[in-house]
Amino acid sequence: VNVLLGGRYANLPTSLGLTLLKRSPDCTAKPKAQRRHAAHFSYHPDPAPTQYGPTQKMNLFQSVTSALDNTLAGDPTAVIFGEDVAFGGVFRCTVGLRDKYGKDRVFNTPLCEQGIVGFGIGAAVAGATAIAEIQFADYIYPAFDQIVNEAAKYRYRSGNMYDCGKLTIRSPWGCVGHGSIYHSQSPEAFFAHCPGIKIVVPRGPVQAKGLLLSCITDQNPCIFFEPKILYRAAVEQVPTEAYQIPLSQAEVLQEGSDLTLVAWGTQVHVLREVAAMAQEKLGVSCELIDLQTILPWDTETVCKSVVKTGRLLVSHEAPVTGGFAAEISSTVQEECFLNLEAPISRVCGYDTPFPHIFEPFYIPDKWKCFEAVKRMINY
Repeated sequence: VNVLLGGRYANLPTSLGLTLLKRSPDCTAKPKAQRRHAAHFSYHPDPAPTQYGPTQKMNLFQSVTSALDNTLAGDPTAVIFGEDVAFGGVFRCTVGLRDKYGKDRVFNTPLCEQGIVGFGIGAAVAGATAIAEIQFADYIYPAFDQIVNEAAKYRYRSGNMYDCGKLTIRSPWGCVGHGSIYHSQSPEAFFAHCPGIKIVVPRGPVQAKGLLLSCITDQNPCIFFEPKILYRAAVEQVPTEAYQIPLSQAEVLQEGSDLTLVAWGTQVHVLREVAAMAQEKLGVSCELIDLQTILPWDTETVCKSVVKTGRLLVSHEAPVTGGFAAEISSTVQEECFLNLEAPISRVCGYDTPFPHIFEPFYIPDKWKCFEAVKRMINY
């Protein structure tokens, strides 16, 4: 099976329920090895929102399901498609939707990412609200040409006569603790170089639902990356009805005066701990910003913060060279040069393939970020 699937599930974690081998009987009597705690952060849920009506306890994948449910119920043209989405998907984000809305609106596709996105473009051009799932962000690359050369440029090349703005591409993204090279990548920077698409990464269930619904209704093709490590780890009170969180607006999660911290997705929670450590151990007041939308990103909020604090640290899991932190750093240096008290710091993944057993050394954890904070303060 692994050969037929091109090695795709070679190191897929057992927790996904896709392990192909069982333990031999003689292993049952042996003591269990100590479980490795892979999470490099502590998740602190946001307060329950009150402005969107009644809420329900949901983890991140359930909030995505809720957003898709709201869309299918309110938009008769909406369709969801991708590998294994009919039975709920490997992360259960579409569970129950085919039974509720029918096989013509929630259906499986062949194992062909280029075909999934190409079909989505055609469906969106024809007027449907097309929601495509790429099973892992690591496998979005076969669809790169369709996204960059077709979806992103469709409106421009037709002089706005046609567009595929009703296309949304969802994909699990980022490290998960044991995903290795093919289930851990963060490819947002590859697409941030391409005008015509929007890129969004939520930090938790409330943001996931609101931002996904904004992507679905936005009149531009959107890529929505979902931090897979948070699918079950992140639990919040999420509104049950449809609501939207504006795109291209960063959120200041914590105000501060000495240093600005910028991240998105899982890394927001890492920097939240860094901010607490900096206050406790150094007496440093950090301002924490969740960028939320990678493209087009909120330059105003970030630059306004840096003008106040004089220091900027940007952190992401993707490799440092050419990562989106470089774009943020360049813009801030141009706009806020005279306000800077120290060089801008980027704490990111290394310029290597994403490792397996060495993942704890690869990820930009709170200790690496805290050391960068100390260097900036002492500069």
